[in-house]
Parts: sequence; C-alpha cells; structure tokens
Amino acid sequence: MTEDEKFTKLTKREIMIRGTVVAVIISVPSLIAFVLVWVFLDDMILGAILGAVIHFIAMGFSLKISKKLLVKK
Repeated sequence: MTEDEKFTKLTKREIMIRGTVVAVIISVPSLIAFVLVWVFLDDMILGAILGAVIHFIAMGFSLKISKKLLVKK
C-alpha cells in the first residue's frame, strides 16, 4: 500500500471543524493571559505583550496539534 492510500480524504466540514478547534486552542490561552494581566495588574501594555508571547508559543505547537487533528486514518 502506498502512503497516499493509507489515509482517506477529509470532507470540507471536517476540515472546518478541526481548523476551528486548532484556532481556539491557539487563541484562547493568549486572550486569557491578556485579560488576567489587564485586570489584576491594571496594565494593558504588559498584558498585550504577555498575550503576544503566549500566542507565538502556542503557534509553535500548532503544527504538532494540526498534524494530529487533521490526519484521518
């Protein structure tokens, strides 16, 4: 069996659902960090910087997450 025959294709709906899940996994931690820093420390700039750092860290893991979610076996 070739490598292409091992995996079946995903439907458009499955791709949209899985893409939305990956987007939520990436964006929610950075938004939570931003809001928590803004509320507790009352510093919007520090919250934005920390949120951006956490967002880019989450984007670093997004490739691993998407490989696990977007491959149908």
